[in-house]
Amino acid sequence: MDIAPRIEVDPGRRSGKPVVKGTRVPVSLVLGQLASGMTFEEVGREYEIAREDILACLAYAAKSLEAEEVRAVR
Repeated sequence: MDIAPRIEVDPGRRSGKPVVKGTRVPVSLVLGQLASGMTFEEVGREYEIAREDILACLAYAAKSLEAEEVRAVR
């Protein structure tokens, strides 16, 4: 099931975690590799995904965080 452009979930694949459409590459893995310092080009080569897939992962993460509510507790 598509949950965002180029992002899908399937309960039978990667325990239902969001992945790049048509692959087994989890969105969280792509984000983690970028956070660790890999470039778009390195991530694309390593996981055989397009730049547009990487941008879709970032957009999905941004939209997911937009809905998150954090409350400071003292």
